[in-house]
Amino acid sequence: MLLKGKRVLVFGAGKSGISSTRLLQRQEANVILYDSNTKLTNKDFTDKFDTEHNFHLVTGELKDEIIDGLDLLVISPGVAIDLPEVVRIHEKNIPVWGEIELAYRISKGKIVGITGTNGKTTTTTLVGEIMNTYYEEVYVVGNIGNPYTDVAMETTDQSVAVIELSSFQLETIHEFKPDVSAILNITPDHLNRHHTMENYITMKENIAKNQTDAEVCVLNYEDPILREMSNRLNTKIIFYSSARELKDGLFLEGEDIYYSTGGKREFVVNINELKVLGKHSYENIMAATGIAVAMGIPMEFIHTALVNFRAVEHRIEYVETINEVSYYNDSKGTNPDASIKAVQAMRTPTIVIGGGYDKNSSFDEWIEAFEDKVKYLILLGQTREQIAETARRHGFHNIIMVNDLKEAVRISAEKAEKGDSVLLSPACASWGMFENYEQRGTLFKEYVRELL
Repeated sequence: MLLKGKRVLVFGAGKSGISSTRLLQRQEANVILYDSNTKLTNKDFTDKFDTEHNFHLVTGELKDEIIDGLDLLVISPGVAIDLPEVVRIHEKNIPVWGEIELAYRISKGKIVGITGTNGKTTTTTLVGEIMNTYYEEVYVVGNIGNPYTDVAMETTDQSVAVIELSSFQLETIHEFKPDVSAILNITPDHLNRHHTMENYITMKENIAKNQTDAEVCVLNYEDPILREMSNRLNTKIIFYSSARELKDGLFLEGEDIYYSTGGKREFVVNINELKVLGKHSYENIMAATGIAVAMGIPMEFIHTALVNFRAVEHRIEYVETINEVSYYNDSKGTNPDASIKAVQAMRTPTIVIGGGYDKNSSFDEWIEAFEDKVKYLILLGQTREQIAETARRHGFHNIIMVNDLKEAVRISAEKAEKGDSVLLSPACASWGMFENYEQRGTLFKEYVRELL
């Protein structure tokens, strides 16, 4: 679709919506930016856009006279596609795109798309660093915090865009097609938005729906959902495994990671060379390596990037050691499966800080993963009673309820003994108490350092 002169409604005036509006303005579309927040005014956007000429702000009720005559709706990831306003527009046969689809229609160059319930940000960051060892133009964008629409017009035929993709973003793709895709794992998450596990799996699978046998999809062999999904995909498949040797793919054997094709193995890296902890980290390493191999990067370049890579902020991030107690920030553990991996990565007796926004998750497997490693569970937020009830049902009773994160840090310090670790890994989203998981993690680090 040529966008020049088209009447486009951008639904949602957050970071994604503002970025989409800027891109549409540069494409000379006539943009209506809509948000239900009636407190917003044009003055809130005076420094956001290059021009005021093809931009109109609408707040409050979305009336039919605004919808009539639209050529396109672009919705932000936070806007559910089953909202009544979106359904009304869809019923009028007006195309509904997300920011990813909009950027894709305009961008050039090669594309790597990465999704999964957990590990997306770490893997996307690592892939970006590997790409930077070999390609001159690399853009790391998407759910990682940098809108794809911000860079779409800067991309060239020589560039590589590495895109972290959430299930929300994958709801609204149509033609989007990466050269290499990766699905890291699928466990229950965002069921309050997608309603069923089947819908959630479909959203993740969308990353590869337009790929053909000319493209590659990298999959975790140890995820039964992905193993089954591989039979439906039209792509070439590169599997990776942390549990078994693969004739074709990547695998962990002892302390070494190998890449095998046709039964012939090539050494990738020894895990003791890495600066990241835990089996889940080694799986991210293998996924990133599979992507890099599919993008034609020589193994020596891959190895250099792997051994220099450090854990991303808020993902089992070491903070400080105080009174011989180590503190780790895993605020990005926004669901039980992510927090299971964080607990499993700990090598010492651990006090866990958890709880937050309710995404209709089950916490049984998380509690079971504590085994004899977790000494205390300190709970806050909307889910604290539910988690406490689950823990008691599984025979875990060292539970402390707190009102806020600062209190949680203080009590953790009081309960911890020399050689222990304190791990913030909430198993829940941050909404309701914090703006996002980044703010939660940043505050945790501040409160820990105040202990000094």
